[in-house]
Amino acid sequence: MGRAVKRPSLTAWIFLGMAAGVAFGIAAPGMARELTPVSNIFLRLIRSIIAPLILGTLVSGMAAGGDLKSMGRIGVKALVYFEAVTTCALFLGLGAVNLVRPGAGVPMAATPAEAALAKAPASFSSLLEQAFPASIIDAMARNDILQVVVFAFLFGAACAGIGAKAAPVVSFMSSLAEVMFRYTRYVMVLAPLGVGAALAVTIGSKGAGVLVGLGKLILTMYAAQALFVVAILGAVMAFCRIPLEPFYRAVREPFLIAFSTTSSEAALPLAMENMERFGVPKHIVGFVIPTGYSFNLAGTTLYLSLASVFVAQAAGVHLTFGDQLFMMLTLMLTSKGVAGVPRAALVILAGTLTTFHLPLEGASILLGVDAILDMPRAAVNVLGNCLASAAIARWEGQRAGERV
Repeated sequence: MGRAVKRPSLTAWIFLGMAAGVAFGIAAPGMARELTPVSNIFLRLIRSIIAPLILGTLVSGMAAGGDLKSMGRIGVKALVYFEAVTTCALFLGLGAVNLVRPGAGVPMAATPAEAALAKAPASFSSLLEQAFPASIIDAMARNDILQVVVFAFLFGAACAGIGAKAAPVVSFMSSLAEVMFRYTRYVMVLAPLGVGAALAVTIGSKGAGVLVGLGKLILTMYAAQALFVVAILGAVMAFCRIPLEPFYRAVREPFLIAFSTTSSEAALPLAMENMERFGVPKHIVGFVIPTGYSFNLAGTTLYLSLASVFVAQAAGVHLTFGDQLFMMLTLMLTSKGVAGVPRAALVILAGTLTTFHLPLEGASILLGVDAILDMPRAAVNVLGNCLASAAIARWEGQRAGERV
């Protein structure tokens, strides 16, 4: 009996869609431009995920973690670590995109309405005021991601504060998050078609020269992720005295799984198993790594800062240093709701572009190469969470890594 033929993975189909989109855009630019509705439908489905996914994920996560004042020593240390590392990732991405300027020269223009909004100066007080929702229904209808995040944090803290009485609400939010994870996977089935259409429309409308700008973005992304691993995560390993060779053996397979599947979630079971074998206590692994999937996605947060400014550069929208800092502050919050599934960062990026009045066409352009960009960010997410568990264990006085 012959061996069963292995079905191509979603990533393989996406690469095939990319190749077909590039070829179609070059060979028949007029017909390629007619695929705009296909790309737009996929983007609309992506945007439909934003509010319910973040609401369900953050509320259930906050309630499960308990009130911040009573989370305990490990929880506080983990949150401090997560914020420090993801902030470094955000600013590294910001520095890389401003230094290399991969968006300069990529043909994309904001619509007149978007350009007017982008040029309209906004004071810090007005931006701060707009971060708080008057109605969560209104915020969700407008996909105002920052307002949804603020509401979710406060609502989750309130659920944690009243304890068992909030159990039905927390259970509903947890179920909502799981349903949205599955909904995301269903939408991603259309990703090869959406990716192919997006690239075909981009090249058919703007010419093959747009690939030069995207190639520059890809190289910038990979270089920034590599620098983050060496400089930031390497510094954490040196400071915490985590042995390199045993740690490499523990994270090698989860890293490759995440890279090849473009999903940090796919590597979670093996990552937890290997870090326990590495010597991290089970209770630390069980808390830090799953929590890190909401609060410590360093590879994704680096990408979000780089991609957001890339779109502004491509659209010719000048962002002052203050604007970029406020965007980083927003991303520090919104990146906490990123699901560990393929292409989930597009959800957050689309919401960020909407919040800062940047053209959503930028997400469409990035969609064409998102499979390539998703590989390193998913792998770095897994690597960062494995290291977080080892670092917290060392911080707690455990000799993780010395018994392997």
